[in-house]
Amino acid sequence: MVARKRMKTDGAPQGAQAVLRALRLLKSFHRGQPERSLADLAAEHGLTRTTTHRLLAALESEGLVARSADSGAYRLGPATLALGVEALHSHGLRNRVRPLLERLALATGETATFEVLHDGMVLIVDEVPGPHVLSSAGHVGTRWPLHATSTGKVLLAFQGAAPRELRRPLAAFTRTTITDPDTLERELARVRDRGYATVIGELEEGFNAVAVPVRDAFGEVAGALSLGGSNARLGRRELTQLAASLQDALRDAEA
Repeated sequence: MVARKRMKTDGAPQGAQAVLRALRLLKSFHRGQPERSLADLAAEHGLTRTTTHRLLAALESEGLVARSADSGAYRLGPATLALGVEALHSHGLRNRVRPLLERLALATGETATFEVLHDGMVLIVDEVPGPHVLSSAGHVGTRWPLHATSTGKVLLAFQGAAPRELRRPLAAFTRTTITDPDTLERELARVRDRGYATVIGELEEGFNAVAVPVRDAFGEVAGALSLGGSNARLGRRELTQLAASLQDALRDAEA
């Protein structure tokens, strides 16, 4: 028997509970589970099948979810793609960073990305691939764990203390992934001291990356700029050099 996880809507304005429930259903779809059944969604969110079906029908009427004719399972609909494109075009910081990504990818030959914190993970908002792209390279919309990425470390280091969930044992993706919360805290302190973060095969064997913080108009860290590629090209010395290139590019853009 599946234990139900009751949706929390306490404190929501009167009449907003249905909206919150529908939005949380939308967030249930991700790359690992692109299709979800009615029964799974109802059980996950602690809703009756009747309520879940009613909410999904409303989302389907607006094109936000679609149902498979074969399996009857639900997936994100075409309207979410349109919303995503509009969100990217309206993201002011992304628009400012885009020319930097293009210049950095051209100058270094490595993939340049701009990433932000979203739902406890790091989200790729924009990316310009270099000529040497590993199969593991992400794409716009990809989300990665904070503790195993250079951008995630930057956002953890400069956007306040590590979230509570990072204080318990962390998932290992390779033999070099930091899995001890205390070790991660020490690593974040080093990131703050030197102004950049690196990963050496911590998300995937053979992939190294470096990232620096990107500040908004108020001087607050709002994202991270990253360069990453094969460890055959990017050793520790090369990552340090790329960190300086990233920092110089940001200073030039702000001048």
